[in-house]
Amino acid sequence: MLLSAVLIGSAMAGHYSAWGTAVSAESLPGSSSDINTTSNDGCPIESSDGNSLYTATNRPGGLGGIDIWVAHRSSTDAGFGPMVNLGAAINSEVDDFCPTPVRGKGLFFVSSRSGGCGGADIYFTRNNPSHGWTDPENLGCSVNSALGEAGPAYFEADGQAYLYFSSGPEIMASIQQSDGSFGPAAAVAELNSPAGDFRPNVRKGGLEMVFDSNRTDTLGGQDLYFSTRSSASEPWSVPVNGGSAVNTAAGETRGSFSWDGLRLYFGRTPGPEGGTDIFISSRTR
Repeated sequence: MLLSAVLIGSAMAGHYSAWGTAVSAESLPGSSSDINTTSNDGCPIESSDGNSLYTATNRPGGLGGIDIWVAHRSSTDAGFGPMVNLGAAINSEVDDFCPTPVRGKGLFFVSSRSGGCGGADIYFTRNNPSHGWTDPENLGCSVNSALGEAGPAYFEADGQAYLYFSSGPEIMASIQQSDGSFGPAAAVAELNSPAGDFRPNVRKGGLEMVFDSNRTDTLGGQDLYFSTRSSASEPWSVPVNGGSAVNTAAGETRGSFSWDGLRLYFGRTPGPEGGTDIFISSRTR
């Protein structure tokens, strides 16, 4: 029953195969051995060209707490090189995490730095080729709240831009306004449950979503769940557990799609190296 639901969801999402068994991101040919460490390495996400992998980690060498790091590669057939800290333009002495690169625009991320709306807030920074990252801007209290936000996911569909994220234990959505700001956030009722539903990521085009949850049908701890829809104006389908190809008795969190929808990244706790490790699953069209 579970497998059939996942296969149906994959078909609705654009005629993809089911997800293959996930492997450590370090197992990609030529990958650096420092993609995963004994520290916590999570919140992974690819850039739109597939050649950069952003992650949040508390490994040594950061500015304090959790920092955002990035690794690069020459093509999507290659492994990723060593992780590099994004530096003080983005990271701070407190926790900075859940990076979300946006094609041609910049980077959303979450930070618990002071001056926000309470808890951890969503920020945005642009990457200027000549001057580097701009000062991060808090998205404001129409999006952020005292509950703490996580997992920002930006996408465009039918001429409109959206930001999905979790606030406390619920998945929320905000519509980008004509002035570039984001309107008041609203709960996405069909995705939320009495359990905690966290860190959504939406594939390009807005028709497929992954998030992590501690619902009653998990394989253990947090699991990844998937939902699809036929158009951006339709409600999301009932979320289904991703099954044993991606979920285990450990905890799986912050899933994210590659731009082409063929790769799924996520964190697994505990991973083979002790803390949270980055895993990847693949599928075909």
